[in-house]
Amino acid sequence: MKKNGFLGIGCINMKNELNYGTLFRTAQQFNVDYIYLIGRRFKKMSSDTGCSYRHIPLFEYESFEDFYIHKPYGCELIGVELNEKAHLIYNFVHPKQACYLLGAEDWGIPNDVLKKCQHIIQLPGEKSLNVSVAGSIVLYDRILKLEQKINK
Repeated sequence: MKKNGFLGIGCINMKNELNYGTLFRTAQQFNVDYIYLIGRRFKKMSSDTGCSYRHIPLFEYESFEDFYIHKPYGCELIGVELNEKAHLIYNFVHPKQACYLLGAEDWGIPNDVLKKCQHIIQLPGEKSLNVSVAGSIVLYDRILKLEQKINK
C-alpha cells in the first residue's frame, strides 16, 4: 500500500518505563514513522522488548520548546487529553501529517503545551486511561479510519 502522509507519537514527561514499552511496541506494530519523548523521567527501557528504537526513529527532547521548533514541517500537533476544549475521537478526522502528544501519567499535558496543539482529542469516558492504552487506541482509530477511507 502506498503511504500517504506520516505520523509520530510521543509523550511529555513520561515517568513509567512500562508505559514506554507498551506504547512504542504498539507504534511499531502500527507502522508509526517516529516516536519521541519530551523530558522523560525514567532511566530503563526493558519493557520495550521489541526494541522499537531499532525500527522506528526515537527522538528525545529536553523540553517542549525544543520539540516544538524541531517537529516536522507541516505536521499537525494533536494533544490527547481530557479537556473541556477536546473533541471526542469518534468524529475526529486524522490529518495526513500528524504528531500525537500524550501527557504524563500523573499530570497530563500542561496547559501552555495544549495551547500550541492544532487539535485536542479525547477518548470516551470521564476518567483518564493509562497513557499507553490511550495512545494505542488513538493509533488504532487512525488506522481504522484511514483504511475505511481507502476502501470506499
